[in-house]
Amino acid sequence: MNKQQALGLVKPHLTETRYLHTERVVETALDLAARFHVDPEKAMIASAFHDYCKYRNLADMRQLIEQYDQLSNQLLDFHHELWHGPVASILVETELGIHDKDIQSAIYWHTTGHAKMTDLEKIVYLADYIEPGRVIPGIEHVRRLAAYDLDHAVFLACKNSIGFLVSKSRKVYPETLNLYNDLLGKN
Repeated sequence: MNKQQALGLVKPHLTETRYLHTERVVETALDLAARFHVDPEKAMIASAFHDYCKYRNLADMRQLIEQYDQLSNQLLDFHHELWHGPVASILVETELGIHDKDIQSAIYWHTTGHAKMTDLEKIVYLADYIEPGRVIPGIEHVRRLAAYDLDHAVFLACKNSIGFLVSKSRKVYPETLNLYNDLLGKN
């Protein structure tokens, strides 16, 4: 599957704004993949479909998580914004025939992260965070780090995300804390 085919498949499932975000995430992921020697096709596909289920019906997503996801008891206790990655990792296989476990995992973890992430997972997580359309406090520092230090950039993106959630008195998903703790010793 090439980039235009992937984007063509995801476009009907997104708003125009989210589609433009997805295009930028794909370009950012391809840049990061080249920089950090990660398979560009896997980075392109995972980033193209990272928000494939962003606008799916919440009841349908809940049902899929309960049916397929080993973390469902935990995941469903957190904000529904975290659900679209795990659901997309299932539906890209069942609806689109994407059977690559590396791609599915990168889609699954693109919002929360987890300890011991693969470089592909880190690239999709980071590309979603630093794409050029994002305006987030501290993002320029993360973008500069992404030019040469993948782990440090992911760590700082994670730290900023946790800080935002804490500032809003929102729960932090345990796997996000595991990512922070995992990378803390490396930075």
